[in-house]
Parts: sequence; structure tokens; C-alpha cells
Amino acid sequence: MTFTLDHRLADSSFPLAEWELCTVRLKNDKSWHWLYLVPQREGIREIYDLTPQDQTLLITEIALAARAINDLYQPDKINTAALGNMVPQLHVHIFGRYNNDPAWPKPVWAVDVPEVAYSDAEKEAEIQKLQKYFEDNKNK
Repeated sequence: MTFTLDHRLADSSFPLAEWELCTVRLKNDKSWHWLYLVPQREGIREIYDLTPQDQTLLITEIALAARAINDLYQPDKINTAALGNMVPQLHVHIFGRYNNDPAWPKPVWAVDVPEVAYSDAEKEAEIQKLQKYFEDNKNK
């Protein structure tokens, strides 16, 4: 079975990397430093649907993404979530939170903050910065 990324995830983000398990994407909203990790397994809706080996790999890949957000942007907190209420395909949100961000301390989904799309130049700069971090830190 071939992996197909849900169009809602594809339409709201940019590709960053293809890891052993996940495709990694930058959410197109510069209000937050936000990544999606999507396990490239067809028909998976929940973490427990993954094999035990893939579950372990997912945690490893989540940790790398979270370290990137932390090291590059120094947020006050990293939020990690796998909700799937709107998009049932398993995907993990990893994003930085700041005690002065427009949603703090509430969940970002609990407030109506308009999304702010990256310009082409901003998008390219973010992608390059994150890809360099991933390349430099993939074996740590």
C-alpha cells in the first residue's frame, strides 16, 4: 500500500525532510515555530496502530524535531500533540510556545489567532535553517 499524505496537511505546510518513519513538514504559519511529523504508513490513525518498532522510531523522531524547535527558537515550552479530530491521518504537531504568545497559557486551538503565512523568502530561510539542524543532529 502506498503512503498518501492527507491533502489538508499538504495544503497547510511545506516539506522539510523524509526520515525513516515520518515525513517532516513546516506549518505555513509564522505565528508559531510549528512542525508536523506524519508517519509514512497507510491507514494509520493512532499511535497504537503502529508496530512497536515504529512507535519507538516515532518517539525518536519527535525528540529530534522538538530539540530543533528548542535549540533554534528557545521557546518557553514545547507542545507535542496527536489530536486527529479534524484530520484523522496520524500526525504529530510539535511547536514552540512562549509565555507572551497570543494563546498563552491556553492550547493554541482554544483561541482564535489568525494564521500568518510565510513569505517565500521567510519560508526558504526557515526550511534551510531546519534542514541544516536536522542534518547536523540526526545521529544525536
